[in-house]
Amino acid sequence: MIEIGKFNYLRIVQKTDVGVLLTDGDTEVMMPYNHAPNVAIPGDNINVFTFMNKEGKLLATNQTPYATVGEFAFLEVVDDSEDGAYLDLGIDKDLYAPKRDQKRPMKKGESYVVYVYLDESNGRMLASSRVSNYVEEKNFEFEEGDEVSLLISEQTDLGYNAIINNQYIGLLYHNEVFDNVQPGDVRKGWIKKIRVEGKIDLTLQPTGYGHILDTKDVLLQELKKNNGLINLGDKSSPEEIYQRFKISKNAFRKSVGGLYKERLVTVSDFEIRLVAED
Repeated sequence: MIEIGKFNYLRIVQKTDVGVLLTDGDTEVMMPYNHAPNVAIPGDNINVFTFMNKEGKLLATNQTPYATVGEFAFLEVVDDSEDGAYLDLGIDKDLYAPKRDQKRPMKKGESYVVYVYLDESNGRMLASSRVSNYVEEKNFEFEEGDEVSLLISEQTDLGYNAIINNQYIGLLYHNEVFDNVQPGDVRKGWIKKIRVEGKIDLTLQPTGYGHILDTKDVLLQELKKNNGLINLGDKSSPEEIYQRFKISKNAFRKSVGGLYKERLVTVSDFEIRLVAED
């Protein structure tokens, strides 16, 4: 069965005047020549993206869309009207976002994180910026401390909402973000906390004991490169620490504390010094 709005492996049946005819064995679909590979030999199997055009005809293309049905993506609005907006999907078919599916009115030239879904009544692909309606809220496929892929979806009063592994949603708190973060950014992140009510707290810094060990090594190397001195300490700001080492102040404190317990460094409010070897 051909999946509309997704990639399908189809067999080339024949070439016609208008394009290449493909089939999955049950359904036939046309791939216009301007959407077809240069070499199309009957009998070959090719991977193509299928979609319904505005006339309701199923077509195929070898163009690669920015997103397929069931995925989240950051897309630009190429046209807007009272009824809805059209977004650039990266192929010769724009993606429609009805007014009802817009969390805020979409404007031409602006970009939004949307979810791509299929209208089962007519087979058309649609987009929705109401992304929270399309994320899973239980059966998490990760644990605290796991590395995940994040798509920053929007800024809120608390921080930044982010889509996790194209499936869940979590929050990066403002006071723990020291880098320039914008909606549409794809970042590597970590699960900081899974709350009882199912909310997920995120961080852009690695967590866990293994990370502390790595950071300790980085600090020791930095101390040795800088004559045994780092001008950061317990009272340094989180921004200063992140700017230099790309880690949170909490991770910095734990690593420094580990070095101090091993009697490798001395620590003051704004300095760390390497203990001289006897």
